[in-house]
This record gives sequence, C-alpha cells and structure tokens, in this order.
Amino acid sequence: MTSSDCSVDPAALAALRREVLDWRCKAIPSSLWGVSLADAAKQRLSLFDGGFLAPVVTIDAESLEHNLVTMAAWCAEHGVRLAPHGKTTMAPQLFARQIEHGAWGFTAANASQLRIFRAFGISRVMLANQLVDPAALRWLTAELERDPGFEFSCWADSVRSVELMTETLRGAAKQVDILVELGGDGGRTGARDEATALAIAEAVRASPALRLVGVSGYEGAFGHDRSAHSEQAVGDYLRRLRALTITLAEHGFFTGQIIVTAGGSAYFDQVAAELTGWPDGFDVLTVLRSGAYVTHDDGFYRGISPLRHRLRPALRAWAQVTSKPASDLALLTIGKRDASFDEGLPEPHLFRRDGITRRLDGHTVTAMNDQHSFLELPSGSPLEVGDWVGLGLSHPCTVFDKWQLIPVVDGDTVVDFVHTYF
Repeated sequence: MTSSDCSVDPAALAALRREVLDWRCKAIPSSLWGVSLADAAKQRLSLFDGGFLAPVVTIDAESLEHNLVTMAAWCAEHGVRLAPHGKTTMAPQLFARQIEHGAWGFTAANASQLRIFRAFGISRVMLANQLVDPAALRWLTAELERDPGFEFSCWADSVRSVELMTETLRGAAKQVDILVELGGDGGRTGARDEATALAIAEAVRASPALRLVGVSGYEGAFGHDRSAHSEQAVGDYLRRLRALTITLAEHGFFTGQIIVTAGGSAYFDQVAAELTGWPDGFDVLTVLRSGAYVTHDDGFYRGISPLRHRLRPALRAWAQVTSKPASDLALLTIGKRDASFDEGLPEPHLFRRDGITRRLDGHTVTAMNDQHSFLELPSGSPLEVGDWVGLGLSHPCTVFDKWQLIPVVDGDTVVDFVHTYF
C-alpha cells in the first residue's frame, strides 16, 4: 500500500443521485415520490412546512463542513493519515466529502461493507477484521484481479486465520496485504501477546498468498472515558503496539513502507502521540480509523473525543409531542427504531410551534420504546401536543443505520439528501 490519495467512482455517485424516491424513504414527503434525489434537493423544501413526517433525523450542512475541515487540519498537524471507519455512516456521498478533505482510505468492518465500498469505487480499503470466509475471499480475489488499482488489507490475529486465507487464496494472481493485529487482556480481537504476534508474522511470511505490510490494533477496547485510568490503559496498549512494530521491522518482516493503524474516535490524540516519531530508518505511515468525527454528537463523543471542544454536533432529530397524559410527562414520536440509545438517550434542546423555534431547557428523555420516547416535563413546561421537539443524539454509528435517506439542512431548508447503505 502507498500513501497516494484515495478515490471514489464519480459515475456511481451520479447514479446514486438519479435514484428515485418513494414510500420506502422514511419521513420523506409524498410530494417527492417519483422524484430523483438530485431533483428533490433542488426543491429546497422547508423541513417543517414541506411535508416531512415526524420523526426525522437531519444533518446540519455547516456543522458537517466544519467537522471535515477540522479533522483534516488536525491530522495534517499531527503527521497522521485518516482512513475513516465507513460503518459510522455507510454513506458514499459523505465518503466523497471525506476524500475531498484528504482521506487516505476507508475502513470496513466486514465483507458486506467492503462490497458496498467497492460498488462506489473506493480505491483503498482496510478491513479492520479477520477475513476467513471462503466466499468473501474468492470475491476479494476476483475484485483485486478486476481492478489493479484497488488496494486492500486486512488483519490477522491467529496462525489459523493465516492458514485459512492461504488455503483459499492459493494460486491467486495478487498477494493480499496483512497487518498483524495486537490485542490484550480484556480487549476485543487481536493476538494477546507478542509471542503470538511474532508467530502470526512468521506464518504470513511463509504464505505464498499473503504479504505482511504492518501492525494494527484498537485502543478503544481499553478505555471508555477520559479518566486517568483509561488514558493510562490506552497508553500502555499503544506502547506495546509500537514495540511490536519495531521488533517486526528489526527482524526483517517488512519489505516496504510499514502501515501502523489504530485510533477510533475517542483516543486518537494518544494514538498520534504514541505512534509517530519513529526511529531513523523506519518508513512508517500512521493511519487513524476515526469515523464519528464527521457528525460528532450530543453525548458520548461530546464527552470523550480529543476534539470535543472543536467539533460540532451535526445530527438532530425532530419529533412531535403525540401525547401529554400527565402534567410531568409527554410522549414523543421517536423511539429505538429511529435514534440511538446505546450510549445515552436523546437530549431535548429546542421546540417549535407556530413557525417559531425556541430553546427548551430542563426537559429530559427518561426512556425509549420502539416508537416512543418518554419526556419528563418540569413544572411550567411550555410543551403541548403537536409541538415539534429538536433532540441532540449520541453515538452517530447507531443513528445512521436507522435511516435510508437523511435530509441535509441549512437552517430550516433542506439543501440535499444523504443516502445510506446498511
């Protein structure tokens, strides 16, 4: 793999914008059924008066651009490259925007995501996982042969996974690039110790179908907050990752530039600190895989992201008050099928009535069902049945997967639509 720029297929993006909207697009006005995505965006409909149904999740155009610029500048300043994890949005239109802002490649979690990336011509993909399924490996082999410009790598965390890949890929025209994945006690995947990692590297070197290009890991499994304990655990793990890279290089396992990759959306500052500044003679490309920065959030990442004071939440859900059965309780038309709930419940920020949007303080979502949210009302709450409530959302990874089409807004005006593929 090289450090050249990533690319996306403009013809595939153009075809996406020709897709016709219909009843399968949740919350979209019926007036847009039979209209292409591109032409729907040109209508500049009002989010509140244009026929959109509640609930609806939106992306703020200005905040989106701000986040793209901010993360690109941060990576350039710290000497790292970015292969955003595509699972966050699974939105090729946003992939294209990330490429415009310097993304080196993209990260996939499984073979199904990889096939979607390739349908849109993403030219460089890292699979942050083991790939041992024969059907997926046969498809990968055909794809690498079909497109000589496609660059791919995946992880290996056991000798057995290397054996399975070698068995299926034997005789393929092109070797598959492998990164040894280092894990740790209490972590997720990854070799639990350095001796195992060295054995994996030896197995890759002996395989005619594989080529060792680097070392990978995921530090987010070792911390879940910004406490000193979590930061120490993350730092200890990253130093092990660095030491393994140096050991493998000194033993002659690499023949070209070394890829070292870590960095979710919570501790990428520590990754940049620990996995740059390599010894003289080491040609190392440090790659982050952070994905949530693109929209940030009003919850988990607001409290833990290294850029929490600079990124802006770009996602907002709008729901309506559908019931007010008691003076201290309202029910909203949004539930677990519509918004994230795994890393914090939605936060009421705004309400709208008679065309006027106002701040909403002191209100709390206390629980969610499939299609309802329970909103605790303080004394003197202004909310009435029929009001719109604007909610901040936590953990964007579990918001995007609930929406096939998401309006992009400038104020109250819909200026575009983002299509997701989950």
